[in-house]
Amino acid sequence: MPDSAANEVRNRPVTIVDVATRCGVSIRTVSKVLNNEGKVSAATRERIQFAIAALNFKPNSSARSLASRRAYLVALLYDDPAADYLVELIHGSQRACHRLGYGLLTEPMRFDNPRLVEEVQALIRERRPAGLVVTPPICDVPAVIEALQASKTPFTCIARLEPVVGGGLVRVDDRSAGIDVTSYLLELGHRRIAFIKGPAAHAAAKLRYDGFVHAHHQAGIAIDPHLIRQGTFSFESGRECADDLLAREQRPTAIFASNDNMAAGVLHVAHDRGLSIPKDLSVVGFDDSPLSRQVWPSLTTVRQPVSDMAERATEMVIQARQQTLPNATERAGTITFAYEVILRSSSGSAPT
Repeated sequence: MPDSAANEVRNRPVTIVDVATRCGVSIRTVSKVLNNEGKVSAATRERIQFAIAALNFKPNSSARSLASRRAYLVALLYDDPAADYLVELIHGSQRACHRLGYGLLTEPMRFDNPRLVEEVQALIRERRPAGLVVTPPICDVPAVIEALQASKTPFTCIARLEPVVGGGLVRVDDRSAGIDVTSYLLELGHRRIAFIKGPAAHAAAKLRYDGFVHAHHQAGIAIDPHLIRQGTFSFESGRECADDLLAREQRPTAIFASNDNMAAGVLHVAHDRGLSIPKDLSVVGFDDSPLSRQVWPSLTTVRQPVSDMAERATEMVIQARQQTLPNATERAGTITFAYEVILRSSSGSAPT
């Protein structure tokens, strides 16, 4: 670079154009090196990195976004989950974003909104996120998945029923967890086990119930259909279901609720009715949320690492963004996290 040009650069902020000019390459090539994406030869990459250091070039997030025509944001789509669950999702996604230099955009949406697909498409068009993390039950809506695939934007689903072409999947084995919890209660001598389902549109909730059914079939024990109730994952729905179940002449000796919020609602009703937990009734939840340790007695539950799952899902979309893969099918991948049945004071042997 001529001395006059060098002096000019020193008298104003250094831009990506200056780096490209000094190296004799295109702005797009410099952008690839800055963003660690695409194919750039080792020699060219080294030359660009040397120029960046020599010119003391410091890219900012706005410049990076303009260079790549895509905001350095990951969008987290969710549909009004339990507060504890949402906090864990956000914390996990934020960890990955902060570590990798991205921002997090949280977008509440209603899965049953007739305009849901249009809202997702508008988000992608207007905010141009680097990728999306999609939670249930939004990720279980086929039209949403089709829109994401058509957009070519990297995405990862959390707790979806099945993997999808073009997207990643992070989950625990909810069905096996349902089997383990139910088998544990059967081993304690319970034969009248009630189950409170999660929302019908929620694939993970369906898998937990499938595990409940399978464990009974495996043990050769019939399920009383009158002990199956439909909840919504809310504390209030747990209360409503428990009110009905515990008013029955032949009440259950154990209740397996599909999440901790509903299980807490069951405990509330049991206390109101003067039942001793777990002497008269065992109660089991799912998630191992902070609530499970705050209620009395503390809940037996299934620990799923929601925060770690969200962190990994976010990493996956960022990695897919940076790799600029030639076709969407190569972005597919499934990661299954381990779960753990946590035994606490709310469960015990069946009453004699």
